[in-house]
Amino acid sequence: MTKTFDRKYIRNISLYLICSILLIALVVLFSDELYGIFGEENYISVHLLIELLSAIGTMSIAAQLWLTTRFNLFNKDIYLGALFLSIAILTVCHMISYKGMPFFITESSPYQATWFYMITRLLLAFGILAIMVTKNKKSTITARNIAFGTSILLTFACIIVIYQPNRLLPTLVEEGVGTTTLKNILQFLALAGQIVLILYLNKQVKRAIRRSLLFITASIYIIISDIFFITYNDVYDISNFTGHVFQFFAYVAIFRAVYFTTVEYPFKSMSEANKHLEQSRKEMHQMAYYDEITTLPNERFLIEKLNKSIHGLTQKTLIVMEFDRITAIKSSLGSFYSEQMLKMAAERISNVIGEKYFISKLRIDQFVIYINEYKEDEEITKLCKDLQNIMAAPFHIQHFSLTGNLNIGIAHYPKDSTTSENLIKYAQFAMYEADKVPERILFYQSSMLNLRTKRVELENDLYKALENDELFLQYQPQLDLQTGEIKSMEALVRWNHPTKGWISPMDFIPIAEESGLIIPFGRWVLETACRQTMELQKVLNKPFKVSVNLSVGQLFQDNFVDIIKEVIKDTNISPQSLELEITESMTMNTNYITPILKDLKEIGLTIAIDDFGTGYSSLSYLKDLPIDCLKIDRSFVQKVTNIEDREPLVDMIISMAQHLKLSVVAEGIETIEQLQYLQRKNCDFIQGYLISKPINYEELVEKYEEIQQEAKEKVYQLNMI
Repeated sequence: MTKTFDRKYIRNISLYLICSILLIALVVLFSDELYGIFGEENYISVHLLIELLSAIGTMSIAAQLWLTTRFNLFNKDIYLGALFLSIAILTVCHMISYKGMPFFITESSPYQATWFYMITRLLLAFGILAIMVTKNKKSTITARNIAFGTSILLTFACIIVIYQPNRLLPTLVEEGVGTTTLKNILQFLALAGQIVLILYLNKQVKRAIRRSLLFITASIYIIISDIFFITYNDVYDISNFTGHVFQFFAYVAIFRAVYFTTVEYPFKSMSEANKHLEQSRKEMHQMAYYDEITTLPNERFLIEKLNKSIHGLTQKTLIVMEFDRITAIKSSLGSFYSEQMLKMAAERISNVIGEKYFISKLRIDQFVIYINEYKEDEEITKLCKDLQNIMAAPFHIQHFSLTGNLNIGIAHYPKDSTTSENLIKYAQFAMYEADKVPERILFYQSSMLNLRTKRVELENDLYKALENDELFLQYQPQLDLQTGEIKSMEALVRWNHPTKGWISPMDFIPIAEESGLIIPFGRWVLETACRQTMELQKVLNKPFKVSVNLSVGQLFQDNFVDIIKEVIKDTNISPQSLELEITESMTMNTNYITPILKDLKEIGLTIAIDDFGTGYSSLSYLKDLPIDCLKIDRSFVQKVTNIEDREPLVDMIISMAQHLKLSVVAEGIETIEQLQYLQRKNCDFIQGYLISKPINYEELVEKYEEIQQEAKEKVYQLNMI
């Protein structure tokens, strides 16, 4: 049973009771006027009809419980059904034995009719009370059959006793005199039983509110009925008819209680369960076939669709795309920003593609467009460029404006593959290679498979590189433009493969970041750079500073600050001799990055932002970040070809750094004109091939004086101009 407090249901019952009170008031106030309203000659027919309704009501209760207990075998319902089967039979007997009815077994008389009536009244009170106090438990079909069978036997035993020619029971009604004392005692006993039943049911309301309230209502109607039966003057009194009406109302209330517990409530529960099941199925289908963030069809949906549609010889096209900065955004700002960016990107793609083609999202934050018809490569390329254009606009998420490059790879069925898995894989291969071309759009070529195979081989070799001492550091000196001194350098990791030879950092650093090897690699670089810097300081007999690049994975380690402290302690380097370089993308999540940078600053080392001007940080946050230096990316410096050139971004970065009291390092200086331009703009430090290419530690020790002398001469010459 539901324990929910159903106000609407109580309100309906209250309405019935109010109507009943109005009916009682009407009968009491106008009893004289309503006396014999149906006519004395019609009374037998009226009594027959109203008793017939009661018989139908009680038999309906018994039938309802007989049918439903077959499926829900609880002893209380079985006993209640058996009880009302007896009451139904006795009500019929009362009806046909009433004085004035045709001959049945014997002449009808008040004796038989009153005893049938009195037994039903006692059963209604004490029978229901006994069932209610019985502990409800599971039963059996056999017990059900026995209960109903016993009910029939006992009922017919009562009928036989009452219909005996020699009356075995005392008379309850004296014709021409009225009711006997025994009849009044039994009547009041039944009435008292109903009151006890009401008190008991009132305690059960919270456990089964609807059932209890309906049975209480039925008991109230029975009591009202008894009062009318006790107080009427003769059979033609309106009170007699009203008593029969309330008796019928009581049976209706009990039927409603039985109907609710055996039909309505189970049906509603089943219906609700079906709704929940259907909702769960929809949710499971949504989870199984749709991406949670973007609500686009997911990889499983895509593969099933491809398996059903890639057949025949008609060309079909699969386009895979991803943002090149999504991983960095997730690492630096958190998953909220990356998820919002993906969601907004999905909306933009849907706006461009509409219903024309199938759009999906892979598990690794990549989008897929499936074109299930022939399209020329030029048309596909145009579509890809349209997508790149629509994605070029910044994604405004809270106070950040995030942008990124969209790399796109394209594969054709059946030209490139005839299976769905390979079609997706080959489009991904093309996408991975797309960031190496200006357009960032590539169609799959078979050679790309070899490139991916080599990448996997390179990753396997990378795991052994650290153990086999294949990694080493090179250093690029940094020139102080104010003093002409070289007193700092940047550490750059290199890999000399035993069979493949020198491998570019552009090839192995991304692999290290994706595989997680960047963590042990990063620590090795820190330790080696600090140790060799300490050795260099001893050789040169003067302070020297080293800058070390950090990856996102390193910086966001939980114990990164402790690792730095350990490295400083183990290598015995002064914290002031170490500078850590971070990228702009790492500074986007200021709430996370600021405490880390402050902890690092407290150690005594300095912080630089590398490749400044190419990333996505908000300039307004620079004044709040605990940093010391900005490094101007080489791409800006290379635009300076002669002294008369003006590079606004370089000017702006230097000016801004000066206002924020930050030092500036310009990277990629290759010509004397670039050096002269930066010197005039009061840039603090430079590094590049004009001063020295990156060199091994041993070569730096050997050639330091030579490099220093040449650098001083260049600065001196510029000062003389």
